[in-house]
Amino acid sequence: MALSVRPTRRPLRILGHSVRAIALIATIGWGALAIHFELPGSPGVVISTLAVWCLVGGVALLAPLWQRARPHLALAARCSFVIALITLVAWWQGLTPRSDRDWAPDVARQLSYEREGDRVTLHDVRDFEWHTPETATPHWETREYDLSQLDRVDMIVSYWMGPAIAHTLVSFGFDDGRHLTFSVEIRRERDEAFSISGGFFKQFEVNLIAADENDILRLRSNVRGEDVYLYNVGLSPAARRELFLAYLDEADRLRADPAFYNTLTSNCTTIVFDMVDKIVPGLPRDIRLILSGYLPAYVYDIGGLDSSHSLEFLRQRGHINPRARQIPYNAGSEAFSRAIRDGVPVADGETVHASPP
Repeated sequence: MALSVRPTRRPLRILGHSVRAIALIATIGWGALAIHFELPGSPGVVISTLAVWCLVGGVALLAPLWQRARPHLALAARCSFVIALITLVAWWQGLTPRSDRDWAPDVARQLSYEREGDRVTLHDVRDFEWHTPETATPHWETREYDLSQLDRVDMIVSYWMGPAIAHTLVSFGFDDGRHLTFSVEIRRERDEAFSISGGFFKQFEVNLIAADENDILRLRSNVRGEDVYLYNVGLSPAARRELFLAYLDEADRLRADPAFYNTLTSNCTTIVFDMVDKIVPGLPRDIRLILSGYLPAYVYDIGGLDSSHSLEFLRQRGHINPRARQIPYNAGSEAFSRAIRDGVPVADGETVHASPP
């Protein structure tokens, strides 16, 4: 019996040690990144803390090699790592988002509003004139809108890093020809640049920007040179109104309770999905909500785009860059908004449903 058990136990032991080692390496890596992105202090303090953390973790990782010869030393190594991990997690959990940092100019203000029936007055609507991706002439405005004149909703997808990663914006059009775009953005500090990995580690807060299309879409298509696509979304008049008000509610929430941006769970697509899901309950969860470059295919599959044309046709017509580049900034917002929608098919206003067709 013993001869038959030993060969079985050895592979299981090896598997157990391997799983433990992988989990420990992942934990050490997570801790190192958390320290790198969020530990306050000088570079020397951060590097010293990183060195100590990696040393304690590395010793704990090698502890099984001394288990038989020096069991007390192995136990001390494990206990030291557990204490360090508990300390790190307690510090991490204590990090809280703030609204009083030295913000970059384009995300320095937060949207606020007043509402009387269908009339809404928005404060701190952004209308920057961008000269380069980093420099602009700033304009923050107060604007009034009549929700009874809301007549279209467009989804804009701006590709900045390959086909799978894109920034999602939602634009509302009114009968008078004006458009207002909402964008969930990282709220970075003045000396910070966007980092995908930093977005996993509480490096940025989140901000909801309301902006003129001549600012926020031109910035992406004309100034940064991103590929930008516009799709008209089929929502009923009631759903358009609810979605607009949901954005205002989200702006209120973020002003009262700042939140961290998260690259995976709290970003430009997932926050919008949560708002739409309350208006059209039962929408299917899909990997394309994370791989936002494929979001148009998801919206097409649930009936949110013009179904009389193929998605590829909508994509071709929705590519705004050639038309956007023909309109100078001083031509004005309405000229820019008309130009980028030229030839874009309009979806049926009652088509979005909660499960794929």
